[in-house]
Amino acid sequence: MNSKRKLFFIMALAASGSAMAHPGHAEGAVAGLMHPLTGLDHILAMVAVGLWAAQLGGRAQWLLPASFVGFLAMGGVLGASGFVLPMAEAGIVTSVLLLGLLVGFAVKLKTAPAALAVGVFALCHGYAHGVEMPAMGSGLLYGLGFVAASAALHASGLGLARAVQARGNWLRAAGAAISLAGVWLGLAA
Repeated sequence: MNSKRKLFFIMALAASGSAMAHPGHAEGAVAGLMHPLTGLDHILAMVAVGLWAAQLGGRAQWLLPASFVGFLAMGGVLGASGFVLPMAEAGIVTSVLLLGLLVGFAVKLKTAPAALAVGVFALCHGYAHGVEMPAMGSGLLYGLGFVAASAALHASGLGLARAVQARGNWLRAAGAAISLAGVWLGLAA
Protein backbone atom coordinates (compact mmCIF):
# COMPACT_ATOMS: atom_id res chain seq x y z
CA MET A 1 0.00 0.00 0.00
CA ASN A 2 1.49 3.37 -1.00
CA SER A 3 1.89 6.17 1.54
CA LYS A 4 -1.08 8.21 0.26
CA ARG A 5 -3.39 5.24 0.68
CA LYS A 6 -2.00 4.53 4.14
CA LEU A 7 -2.59 8.14 5.20
CA PHE A 8 -6.13 8.10 3.79
CA PHE A 9 -6.85 4.77 5.52
CA ILE A 10 -5.56 6.01 8.89
CA MET A 11 -7.53 9.26 8.67
CA ALA A 12 -10.69 7.44 7.57
CA LEU A 13 -10.33 4.98 10.42
CA ALA A 14 -9.77 7.74 12.95
CA ALA A 15 -12.81 9.63 11.68
CA SER A 16 -15.12 6.63 11.57
CA GLY A 17 -17.85 6.22 14.14
CA SER A 18 -16.50 2.79 15.05
CA ALA A 19 -13.27 4.41 16.26
CA MET A 20 -15.23 5.85 19.18
CA ALA A 21 -16.72 3.17 21.37
CA HIS A 22 -18.91 5.74 23.12
CA PRO A 23 -19.73 8.64 20.78
CA GLY A 24 -19.64 11.95 22.60
CA HIS A 25 -17.35 10.53 25.27
CA ALA A 26 -14.10 10.26 23.38
CA GLU A 27 -11.08 10.26 25.62
CA GLY A 28 -7.34 10.11 25.29
CA ALA A 29 -5.79 9.60 21.88
CA VAL A 30 -9.12 9.42 20.02
CA ALA A 31 -10.23 12.79 21.40
CA GLY A 32 -6.83 14.22 20.55
CA LEU A 33 -6.93 12.78 17.03
CA MET A 34 -10.37 14.20 16.41
CA HIS A 35 -9.85 17.68 17.86
CA PRO A 36 -7.74 19.17 15.02
CA LEU A 37 -10.16 17.68 12.49
CA THR A 38 -13.22 19.37 13.99
CA GLY A 39 -12.23 22.99 13.41
CA LEU A 40 -11.84 24.59 10.00
CA ASP A 41 -9.27 27.01 11.43
CA HIS A 42 -7.03 24.17 12.57
CA ILE A 43 -7.40 22.18 9.35
CA LEU A 44 -6.63 25.16 7.11
CA ALA A 45 -3.60 26.33 9.10
CA MET A 46 -2.04 22.89 9.34
CA VAL A 47 -2.58 22.07 5.67
CA ALA A 48 -1.19 25.51 4.78
CA VAL A 49 2.00 24.72 6.73
CA GLY A 50 2.46 21.67 4.50
CA LEU A 51 1.73 23.69 1.36
CA TRP A 52 4.21 26.40 2.29
CA ALA A 53 6.85 23.86 3.32
CA ALA A 54 6.55 22.26 -0.12
CA GLN A 55 6.85 25.65 -1.81
CA LEU A 56 10.02 26.40 0.13
CA GLY A 57 11.43 22.95 -0.62
CA GLY A 58 14.58 21.37 0.77
CA ARG A 59 14.90 21.15 4.55
CA ALA A 60 11.77 23.26 5.00
CA GLN A 61 9.68 20.28 3.93
CA TRP A 62 10.42 18.52 7.20
CA LEU A 63 11.55 21.42 9.41
CA LEU A 64 8.39 23.52 9.15
CA PRO A 65 6.05 20.67 10.09
CA ALA A 66 8.48 19.54 12.82
CA SER A 67 8.66 23.07 14.23
CA PHE A 68 4.88 23.36 14.17
CA VAL A 69 4.44 20.03 15.93
CA GLY A 70 7.05 20.86 18.59
CA PHE A 71 5.58 24.28 19.37
CA LEU A 72 2.08 22.78 19.18
CA ALA A 73 3.00 20.36 21.95
CA MET A 74 4.46 23.18 24.06
CA GLY A 75 1.30 25.23 23.56
CA GLY A 76 -0.79 22.20 24.53
CA VAL A 77 1.12 21.87 27.80
CA LEU A 78 0.63 25.58 28.49
CA GLY A 79 -3.11 25.34 27.83
CA ALA A 80 -3.59 22.21 29.90
CA SER A 81 -1.60 23.69 32.81
CA GLY A 82 -3.92 26.64 33.18
CA PHE A 83 -1.53 29.23 31.73
CA VAL A 84 -3.40 32.08 30.08
CA LEU A 85 -2.26 32.98 26.57
CA PRO A 86 -3.96 36.26 25.72
CA MET A 87 -5.43 36.56 22.24
CA ALA A 88 -4.87 32.88 21.41
CA GLU A 89 -8.04 32.69 19.30
CA ALA A 90 -7.01 35.83 17.42
CA GLY A 91 -3.60 34.21 16.88
CA ILE A 92 -5.27 31.14 15.40
CA VAL A 93 -7.37 33.17 12.97
CA THR A 94 -4.37 35.33 12.10
CA SER A 95 -2.33 32.20 11.41
CA VAL A 96 -4.88 31.05 8.84
CA LEU A 97 -4.86 34.44 7.14
CA LEU A 98 -1.06 34.81 7.13
CA LEU A 99 -0.26 31.24 6.16
CA GLY A 100 -2.71 31.59 3.26
CA LEU A 101 -0.95 34.78 2.18
CA LEU A 102 2.48 33.13 2.45
CA VAL A 103 1.30 30.31 0.18
CA GLY A 104 -0.72 32.58 -2.12
CA PHE A 105 2.20 34.90 -2.75
CA ALA A 106 4.72 32.04 -2.69
CA VAL A 107 6.79 33.96 -0.13
CA LYS A 108 10.35 32.65 0.02
CA LEU A 109 11.91 32.86 3.48
CA LYS A 110 14.97 31.12 4.77
CA THR A 111 14.11 27.92 6.57
CA ALA A 112 14.92 29.05 10.13
CA PRO A 113 12.73 32.20 10.12
CA ALA A 114 9.95 30.27 8.39
CA ALA A 115 10.13 27.53 11.03
CA LEU A 116 10.03 30.15 13.79
CA ALA A 117 6.99 31.82 12.20
CA VAL A 118 5.01 28.59 12.02
CA GLY A 119 6.18 27.81 15.57
CA VAL A 120 4.59 31.03 16.85
CA PHE A 121 1.34 30.11 15.11
CA ALA A 122 1.56 26.60 16.55
CA LEU A 123 1.74 27.91 20.12
CA CYS A 124 -1.73 29.40 19.68
CA HIS A 125 -3.14 26.23 18.12
CA GLY A 126 -1.55 24.01 20.76
CA TYR A 127 -2.80 26.24 23.53
CA ALA A 128 -6.37 25.87 22.24
CA HIS A 129 -5.96 22.10 22.08
CA GLY A 130 -4.62 22.03 25.64
CA VAL A 131 -7.38 24.25 27.06
CA GLU A 132 -10.04 22.10 25.39
CA MET A 133 -8.55 18.82 26.61
CA PRO A 134 -11.25 16.62 28.10
CA ALA A 135 -11.13 16.42 31.88
CA MET A 136 -11.36 12.64 31.75
CA GLY A 137 -8.70 10.45 30.23
CA SER A 138 -4.99 10.75 29.75
CA GLY A 139 -3.59 14.15 28.87
CA LEU A 140 -0.52 12.48 27.38
CA LEU A 141 -2.61 10.28 25.08
CA TYR A 142 -4.77 13.25 24.11
CA GLY A 143 -1.63 15.25 23.32
CA LEU A 144 -0.17 12.42 21.26
CA GLY A 145 -3.45 12.23 19.36
CA PHE A 146 -3.61 15.91 18.45
CA VAL A 147 0.08 15.92 17.53
CA ALA A 148 -0.43 12.89 15.25
CA ALA A 149 -3.51 14.41 13.58
CA SER A 150 -1.67 17.69 13.08
CA ALA A 151 1.30 15.93 11.52
CA ALA A 152 -1.09 14.07 9.20
CA LEU A 153 -2.63 17.39 8.13
CA HIS A 154 0.86 18.78 7.42
CA ALA A 155 1.62 15.66 5.37
CA SER A 156 -1.62 16.11 3.43
CA GLY A 157 -0.60 19.71 2.63
CA LEU A 158 2.81 18.52 1.43
CA GLY A 159 1.19 15.81 -0.69
CA LEU A 160 -1.37 18.21 -2.14
CA ALA A 161 1.35 20.72 -3.01
CA ARG A 162 3.40 18.07 -4.77
CA ALA A 163 0.33 16.93 -6.70
CA VAL A 164 -0.59 20.39 -8.00
CA GLN A 165 2.79 22.17 -8.29
CA ALA A 166 3.11 21.23 -11.95
CA ARG A 167 -0.38 22.56 -12.69
CA GLY A 168 0.22 26.30 -12.87
CA ASN A 169 -1.19 28.50 -10.17
CA TRP A 170 -3.34 25.97 -8.31
CA LEU A 171 -1.13 26.10 -5.23
CA ARG A 172 -1.20 29.89 -5.11
CA ALA A 173 -4.98 29.82 -5.58
CA ALA A 174 -5.23 27.44 -2.62
CA GLY A 175 -3.27 29.95 -0.56
CA ALA A 176 -5.64 32.73 -1.60
CA ALA A 177 -8.63 30.59 -0.64
CA ILE A 178 -7.10 29.82 2.76
CA SER A 179 -6.45 33.52 3.30
CA LEU A 180 -10.03 34.42 2.42
CA ALA A 181 -11.22 31.74 4.83
CA GLY A 182 -9.05 33.38 7.48
CA VAL A 183 -10.78 36.71 6.85
CA TRP A 184 -14.18 34.99 7.07
CA LEU A 185 -13.18 33.24 10.32
CA GLY A 186 -12.06 36.58 11.75
CA LEU A 187 -15.34 38.26 10.84
CA ALA A 188 -17.34 35.32 12.22
CA ALA A 189 -15.52 35.40 15.56
